[in-house]
Amino acid sequence: MSAVNDTKFNCAVFLLTGIPGQEDIHLWISTIFCLTYAISIVGNSLILLLIKTDLSLHETMYIFLSMLAITDLGLLIASMPTILGVFLFSSREISLNASVAQLFFIHSFIFIESAVLLLMAFDRFIAISNPLKYTSILTLLRIAMIGLVFVLRGVAIIFPLPLLLKRFQFYLANILSHSFCLHMEVMTMACADITVNNTYGLFITVLMVGLHLLLIFLSYVMILKTVLSISSHVEFLRALNTCVSHLCAVLLFYMPEFTLTLMHRFRKSSFPLLQIVLGYIYLLVPLLMNPIMYSVKSKHLH
Repeated sequence: MSAVNDTKFNCAVFLLTGIPGQEDIHLWISTIFCLTYAISIVGNSLILLLIKTDLSLHETMYIFLSMLAITDLGLLIASMPTILGVFLFSSREISLNASVAQLFFIHSFIFIESAVLLLMAFDRFIAISNPLKYTSILTLLRIAMIGLVFVLRGVAIIFPLPLLLKRFQFYLANILSHSFCLHMEVMTMACADITVNNTYGLFITVLMVGLHLLLIFLSYVMILKTVLSISSHVEFLRALNTCVSHLCAVLLFYMPEFTLTLMHRFRKSSFPLLQIVLGYIYLLVPLLMNPIMYSVKSKHLH
């Protein structure tokens, strides 16, 4: 019994993983990550700067876009240290406290980004279906209040996860399959029954993210219904064109997230390389593509 207790620590160390079997080219792979981070940070920062300095961009759509850019920057800051540490400096060790802090911020920003995408879908629905009352419905004060509520809600929903993890004991060294920490993987390293963590994590993912996705889908159904009633072909295409960037952002965000969540929970040992690649797509590709897509499709930003 004492021998078992000696191998369990609350101050356990987790070992992050880059791409197994490709350690000799990690330095070259790090170049891709550095470029991704640089483009994402510059792109999102530039969008924020343009929206702040150009008075013509002080509109509801661009305020929501600035919320999305801030959330993307938060995700970049939360994930960058460990990913670059693994690929640039082969620094794989991360303490329990650091891993819990990282997964808290990553999951919080992911939930907030999901809420922002829902708000942007609602914005497009109001703009297309009821353009005359658009500015009176989505006032700046109302937008600020809604944004604050979604931020507080995202933090409150994720806050129990670190508390649930901190009550566990972990083995001395635990190998994670990514170069960043996610709750669905860290909890499996615990030396205890993780039913509560697993149930709560799956519950908030399905309930909140699933609910957001359902409401976004319903918004687009209503948008499509409104657009089909437009007789002018030019106005029809113009209305659809305003939704293209947001629709691409939704697909890039939700598809990898649900796939990775299901693989971690139900088929953990299958296709490990695919799971690793999906992890990076899930975390980094939306942050890279969002500023590019919105800048290309928006004439004002372009």
